[in-house]
Amino acid sequence: MKFTTFEYILSQPRLARYVKACAGNTRQAMTLYRLNLKLSQELFTLVGCFEVAYRNAIDRHYSVRSGTDWLRDAARPGGMFNNGLCGKTPYIISEAEKKLLVYSHSKLIAEIDFGFWRYMFARHQFRSGGQSLLAVFPAKPKSNPVIHYNNHFFFTQLEKVNILRNRLAHHEPVCFQIGTHTKDTSYARQNYFFVLQLFRWMEIHESSLLYGLDHIQELCSRIDKL
Repeated sequence: MKFTTFEYILSQPRLARYVKACAGNTRQAMTLYRLNLKLSQELFTLVGCFEVAYRNAIDRHYSVRSGTDWLRDAARPGGMFNNGLCGKTPYIISEAEKKLLVYSHSKLIAEIDFGFWRYMFARHQFRSGGQSLLAVFPAKPKSNPVIHYNNHFFFTQLEKVNILRNRLAHHEPVCFQIGTHTKDTSYARQNYFFVLQLFRWMEIHESSLLYGLDHIQELCSRIDKL
């Protein structure tokens, strides 16, 4: 495809960063755009797999402690999140339940987005849940004087995954240094390795789980060499 057609379809403002990053070489700019799409697709798959594994681990944990309908029960009067400290948590659960044509616990789990599951490690939700949720990361390192691998650590670190997920969902490029026109895969690589680390802390063999799906380092290298 000619660049003029490519640009007409995707818009000049969207492609301007790619052209500038490639020093005006429009053919390279089209290649960079396509590689960014492939990288975004694979990162989204990675984050999607983590999101499902993470929320399922939380579900298993609380199902043992509070019963197989724990999430719906948690929002009801007397439920573990139905108090003045957990903010919108019970409301989010109740609203998600209303969206279901036919209720099931598994459908309710799937209906609620990643931001909610991240907040399971927020101070009040963590305490209301019995301060036991660190069990979903059984292989996490032991805390030391520099880093405390507590609920606050995971609440803060999971925000990185949430930000990446939102960037990908809104089709923001991941092949640039954040906020610049400079081609750089550091952001993609750092988040990639961090999600792999989270899998390991959950005692999930990430390379087996992602077999045939993960070409992220290869794509980053192709972008770096472009």
